[in-house]
Amino acid sequence: MSKICEICGKKPIVGNYVSHAHNVNKRRFNPNLQKVRAQQGGRVRKMVVCTTCIKSGHIVKAP
Repeated sequence: MSKICEICGKKPIVGNYVSHAHNVNKRRFNPNLQKVRAQQGGRVRKMVVCTTCIKSGHIVKAP
């Protein structure tokens, strides 16, 4: 499963772990993706979308 939202295109971004001594290591911030049955164009299909898109109503969940 790719870590990209099918609606908004949100994907992982890169940042740093920073310790108290300011030692820096790379880390990834992954989007909160969920598998959802959604209606798109009158059809029901499984999609991988972020929770922000689900909450904001960009998709219509299938009954």
